[in-house]
Amino acid sequence: MTTLVLGIGNTLLCDEGVGVHAVRSLAQDHPNLAGVEFMDGGTLSFSLAGDVEDATQLIVIDAAELDSAPGTVRAFVGEDMDRFLGVNRKRSVHEVGLLDLMAVAHLAGHLPQRRALIGIQPDIVDWGDAPTAAVAEAIPQACSLTLDLIAAWRA
Repeated sequence: MTTLVLGIGNTLLCDEGVGVHAVRSLAQDHPNLAGVEFMDGGTLSFSLAGDVEDATQLIVIDAAELDSAPGTVRAFVGEDMDRFLGVNRKRSVHEVGLLDLMAVAHLAGHLPQRRALIGIQPDIVDWGDAPTAAVAEAIPQACSLTLDLIAAWRA
């Protein structure tokens, strides 16, 4: 059983890169977590489809419009993730959208049954190489939610 933790975002656009910052933190703090692969997905591309299809479980960490205060963290698990992605087709600097990537896996018959999106409400999506204070403070919470999901799925 392989769990892919995919951090996505553009680290040159302040809070847009929060998913990448979170997955880098997880990889640094938990480098030998059995059965888990931490991946910097950058701004997404269809080249990630194989990695998503090969995963038994998928957790995506990304900036997401939650209509909440900056730094708010929410987990969308299973069909809740699918619904959230379908309703919130945000404009993005990503080459392809996460919904597109998930559709490719679904059409290939390899959509991970266990999947989740951990969304973090951004504050500023503009040039800058670091997240704003509120979003940076949310990274440990996103990491903790990720580890909790991994543990729950193993139980």
